[in-house]
Amino acid sequence: MPVKKKKENYEVYIKQIEALAKIANLISSGLYLEELLRLVVNVTAELMNSKISSLMLLDPDKKELVIRATQSVSDAYNKKPPVKIGEGIAGLVAKENKPICILNVKEEVRYLNRDIAKKEGLCSLASVPLAVKGRVIGVLNCYTSKKHVFSKSELAVLAALANQAAIAIENAELDLRARSAEEALTTRKVIERAKEILSQEANILPSEAFRLIQKQSMDSRKSMREIAEAIILARDIKVKGPAK
Repeated sequence: MPVKKKKENYEVYIKQIEALAKIANLISSGLYLEELLRLVVNVTAELMNSKISSLMLLDPDKKELVIRATQSVSDAYNKKPPVKIGEGIAGLVAKENKPICILNVKEEVRYLNRDIAKKEGLCSLASVPLAVKGRVIGVLNCYTSKKHVFSKSELAVLAALANQAAIAIENAELDLRARSAEEALTTRKVIERAKEILSQEANILPSEAFRLIQKQSMDSRKSMREIAEAIILARDIKVKGPAK
């Protein structure tokens, strides 16, 4: 093999390792989900030199894939409708949990948006599943502007990127659910405390105090937590007295 070719292959290998390391670092980064998804598609597009890279996540209730991130500036592509599981290329990838490569999406009958592909100059596609412990949570798509046969090594890198991204996304979603649960518990405690204070001071039943907080929340268009915090603050000021 010529020296120049060896150097090019080495540089590509290093680039792949760096990209995988970047995605691996996202697993414990603590980024919010939207930031995480944007980074994944940008890294994929840069590594694969793709015209468009997009990440679709599965809505388990509707059983459809929705585009959640892309580095494309095309409104037509970014606003593509959701894809049902089993339909189109991405839907088949999600259903079968296996990658699919298409040489020319403009001529592929299974591809659902051939008009957009023609308008945007999309040609070849590699679509790989994002899965955690065998459970598909989305699909990573990589498009080229010219016909391209994706090699085994390219598909292996895409699969590695998808696997790392899936773990990072799962962690981000678990973290979000944990924060939401903690927030809900804190809110409940604050409302219970405010209900207790209002019940004592107004000499009314706790259930009536709750309804008053609820009504004030609706009338003022503020959350019940905000109303409850105001009641607690007023009680604290009353107990401590004015500052001297």
